[in-house]
Amino acid sequence: MSIVVTGATGHLGRHVVEGLLERVPADQITAVVRDPEKAAGFAARGVRIAVADYNEPETFDTVFSPGDKVLLISGNEFDKGRVHQHRIVLDAAKAAGVALFAYTSAPGSLTAALADDHRGTEQAITDSGVTYTLLRNGWYNENYTENLAPVLEYGAVTQAAGEGRIAPAARADYAAAAVAVLTGEGHENKTYELSGDTAWGFAEYAAEVAKQSGKEIAYHPVSVEAFTGILAGAGLPEPLAAIIAGVDASIEKGELAATGGDLSRLTGRPTTPIAESIAAALKG
Repeated sequence: MSIVVTGATGHLGRHVVEGLLERVPADQITAVVRDPEKAAGFAARGVRIAVADYNEPETFDTVFSPGDKVLLISGNEFDKGRVHQHRIVLDAAKAAGVALFAYTSAPGSLTAALADDHRGTEQAITDSGVTYTLLRNGWYNENYTENLAPVLEYGAVTQAAGEGRIAPAARADYAAAAVAVLTGEGHENKTYELSGDTAWGFAEYAAEVAKQSGKEIAYHPVSVEAFTGILAGAGLPEPLAAIIAGVDASIEKGELAATGGDLSRLTGRPTTPIAESIAAALKG
């Protein structure tokens, strides 16, 4: 029996594997990756490495074993049919007889196009009959703090979220919740709505960046159309830019502002405040 993590060298996956290494022996962890070189550090610590690709069904034929617990971290190839990719992993896991199939989804309240693939994957999972856990991850602090360079350069936080509020958490928080599910009991056929403990607006975010950086930073709200153009101008493909900007429209409606507490209950600790993530980004 193994705990299997797909996308194990991605931003979230790395946090999950690190968390598992603190809880279980390394030889009970399988890291599923496309590029084994990126997983060399995990391999050196005794983690089993499985090379597989969401786009190549046959590569998953030998990844899973009966009784495994699996975490499917959602893919990020929006143009390649993510539901189909996820179903490849699901079908292989079901055929192997895994004990639990966990999936990193999106909040149930989110109506933006970004959620469509997640709803489709959730439907496939529940229809399959596997024992599942749905981890409906909210937005990440890092979605903002990893993009501070233009904010500091231009003195503006530019979003299309109006006065909407959002309750994100750090990637490490969401990873800790996944680790709790994969190593704990009583999570079978449960759905968790995961978010930060505190909601904030972008004017507050701009003020916190200004406070910590010593620069004048203002919040500059724009339309969804304008924000789509800004993102496309920064190099994002137009369809992806529209999807990301669409999330801001959902934020303005309050769809990512819930603070239900599932995340801190699963991890047993408060979620990471945005101020802490800003401080870490400014140091880094």
